Amino acid sequence: MANPMTVMPNGFSLTVDNNGVSRASAASAENGAELDALYTQWKRDPASVDAQWNAFFTGFELGYQQPPKRAGATAATAKVDAPAGAKERLRQSRVDALVSAYRRLGHQQAKLDPLNLIKRTTPELNLDYVQLSEADLDSEFEIYWAGKPSTMSLRTIIDLLRQTYCGSVGIEYMHIENYTIRRWLRDRIEEGRLRNDTLSNTEKKRVLTHLLEGELFEKFLHTRYSGQKRFSLEGGETIIPILDKIVEECPRLGVEQIVMGMAHRGRLNVLANILGKDYEFVFNEFAENYVPGSELGDGDVKYHLGYESIVTTSEGVKVGLSLAPNPSHLEAVDPVVEGKTRAWQRRLNDTAERRKVLPVLIHGDASFSGQGVVAETLNLSQLEGYRTGGTIHLIINNQIGFTTSPVDGSSSQYCTSVAKMLGAPIFHVNGNDPIAAVTTIQLAFEFRQQFQKDVVVDMYCYRRHGHNEGDEPRFTQPLMYSAIEDQPPISDIFFGHLVKFGDITPDEVRAFRATFEDRLNNALQKSKVTTKAIVPALRKSLACPALLDPFESAVPMAKLREVGAAITREPEKLALNPKIKRWLQSRQEMIEGKAPLDWSTAEALAFGSLLESGCPVRLSGQDSRRGTFTQRHSVLYDMKTRERYTPLNNIKAGQAKFCVYNSPLSEYAVLGFDFGYSLDFPDMLVLWEAQFGDFANGAQIMIDQYIACSETKWGETSGITLLLPHGYHGQGPEHSSARLERYLQACAEDNIQVANPSTPGSYFHLLRRQALRAIKKPLIIMTPKGMLRDPRCTSPIEELAKGHFEEILPDTTAAKTATRVVLCSGKVYYNLIDHRKAGNIQDTAIVRVEQLYPLHEKKLKDAAASYAKLEKIVWCQEESANMGSWNYIEPRLRKLFGRDILYAGRDASASTATGATAIHELEQRELIKQAFTL
Repeated sequence: MANPMTVMPNGFSLTVDNNGVSRASAASAENGAELDALYTQWKRDPASVDAQWNAFFTGFELGYQQPPKRAGATAATAKVDAPAGAKERLRQSRVDALVSAYRRLGHQQAKLDPLNLIKRTTPELNLDYVQLSEADLDSEFEIYWAGKPSTMSLRTIIDLLRQTYCGSVGIEYMHIENYTIRRWLRDRIEEGRLRNDTLSNTEKKRVLTHLLEGELFEKFLHTRYSGQKRFSLEGGETIIPILDKIVEECPRLGVEQIVMGMAHRGRLNVLANILGKDYEFVFNEFAENYVPGSELGDGDVKYHLGYESIVTTSEGVKVGLSLAPNPSHLEAVDPVVEGKTRAWQRRLNDTAERRKVLPVLIHGDASFSGQGVVAETLNLSQLEGYRTGGTIHLIINNQIGFTTSPVDGSSSQYCTSVAKMLGAPIFHVNGNDPIAAVTTIQLAFEFRQQFQKDVVVDMYCYRRHGHNEGDEPRFTQPLMYSAIEDQPPISDIFFGHLVKFGDITPDEVRAFRATFEDRLNNALQKSKVTTKAIVPALRKSLACPALLDPFESAVPMAKLREVGAAITREPEKLALNPKIKRWLQSRQEMIEGKAPLDWSTAEALAFGSLLESGCPVRLSGQDSRRGTFTQRHSVLYDMKTRERYTPLNNIKAGQAKFCVYNSPLSEYAVLGFDFGYSLDFPDMLVLWEAQFGDFANGAQIMIDQYIACSETKWGETSGITLLLPHGYHGQGPEHSSARLERYLQACAEDNIQVANPSTPGSYFHLLRRQALRAIKKPLIIMTPKGMLRDPRCTSPIEELAKGHFEEILPDTTAAKTATRVVLCSGKVYYNLIDHRKAGNIQDTAIVRVEQLYPLHEKKLKDAAASYAKLEKIVWCQEESANMGSWNYIEPRLRKLFGRDILYAGRDASASTATGATAIHELEQRELIKQAFTL
């Protein structure tokens, strides 16, 4: 309830506000039944009631424990006079407190560590902590267990609690605020879903089979390719039956596609034994003369590669599997997988419930707690534009990060504590108990499908070798690796258990080992023959000359008017802000040709024309719906109700969908998400917008490791478009530069496109080309800030109805007798034009480079060749000499024109810009003057 209320039973006063007790009746006799029911619920599970009621009932019990003394009464007589029923209620409350403590803290005493190095004490689980003793063990008490009331001895209760909460699985779920979720978990945990006797004999044999496959595969690689780096799974092979169980459960739980991400440890094993990559192909990659497939450029090391396959379950149902490639930046793959998952959900029409496509992320323990992108990705999980229906997080907990112990890598007790921010259940499980691991993942999977929320399974294991197979871990971890040396293979432990209970015979295991080893040997022999015949050759270049071919992107004027009328129409029954009404009217005038188009209107027409023709558009970024500079207003709001209206989704019936989302204050994860989306939904124009261009700094790993090189490393093509506001306006160093030089430095072999368009018309054609052209390459666009409303930066609507994007814009107004050509890109063009006009300068032409990479050298050379008396060529930029385009373009221009190129711009500097407006203006005037006088 919203209003607090005061209740005063038995002399206690407390303000409470929940659980459905009304203010008027809380303290009345008529409300006794409700209070009794609430009190009974509290006794069964104190955490199930509101925190204030919990405090009240605790005080209520203490009132019975210490009744008021009568005048002249001694402590002894008070104790004798206490009602017998009150004593029993007090003992019952102490048992309830013990049960609650096991539910909250039992995981601390669970047998999680296969090495038995972790020692924890939990006094809250001791009898004396709750003022009980061994004398109470054979007394019977009430317990609310697995959602049902029961009565049993305290001894039985404790045995049940230890079996459930302190076995091979430790569960953290009492931190979850949602009572429905907490109760659902509690009931299933307590009804024995995690017990070892829940699997059939067939299922146990399947677990052993996958354990053996994982172990034998690693041993085979270790002996055949001694000394080669592979980041083995030895010590953590239980992850293989865990993943197999996820695949097996997919048909029952309605999943058709799994999208996976993981770091390098264990990747080869997962590729071979879960995704079904042929062992021969795996062995090929170990050969010294192996070269990647012809579709790749440089390729990548084998333990970074991705793979896609369709596997068949034991019931004959096919499930799609996709393992995303990942560089050594560990958790960088997390948001990429989430984006790929959402794209798959769109492909499978699973955008409502999001139950058909399952994201599975396999983490390392140290990286899960240490890498900030993990928290960023977790934060996306329930947001409108990024939710994927919950992720299963599997942690291969080697209890070490490179050479670092957990005590040096995490401030929390567990590496998983960051997941508590979501209220996610966390299952810690001993990797040496495969049955417990498999039953745990089954429950975790069911939880995800039931609630569409993230769930974490933290598998404690160990790393039999060092960080890689050539590393010596005993330098820094002598005690741990002494314990590891004594560890038998996991399959031996599990095999012994199965033989003991008659689930399998030694002969069956021997036969399986022999058959599987023969299979590996046969694959190895084939690999030797295959790789022997390979003739190493120079890698294939990714150069794509067709990127410079003209691509018609014009839209007929009638269609532009139709789209424009729809997106400027004032929605009915929506109370708009008066300023928005005037803004819509001004846009209508642009559409009607009464005024030239500004930047945002040209963008809206580009988006609208794509949507109208069936091409969907996704735009995400910080405040992208409105636009950082209040320019876009792609979503309109009712002033009274905040009801939303999206004009671009109301062009016509049957159009494609426009998806625009305000992202959280994250760059790394959000850009990774949108990049992943672009990989698996190439028919959509996917754009990520930085609030300011330099905000992309926070996503530099994603840009360097994925966007710039995914095609050459993994054959993964993406049409992701980055919108980076850029331009010098005297606003200081932080938000002036989008760091154009960083993207140009990454350019090679036509891997990406980098543009700095100067007009709305140029931007319109660039966007449509990116969406509709069959060639898919990432596109980096320097977008304007102050120029968004500058009357100089406009285009007539007719420009959108003809032609295509022009990489080079020649000067059509300069005299053919010009002796100087100033080359520039972006906003500085308008400063140059103004200066030339103000000074009536006749001998200088100004040529714009709209696309910096790939540079259209022929057009550029033709533009300069029209001036027969050309003496000087100048490159002019706003950025400092060590930034912007200068270092990239100078050697290209010198080679192209066969002469020295003059530089007009700011001097080299450590900071991108000055923080003083006066100095900025002085520098700006000087660099413009230089362009005409050098």
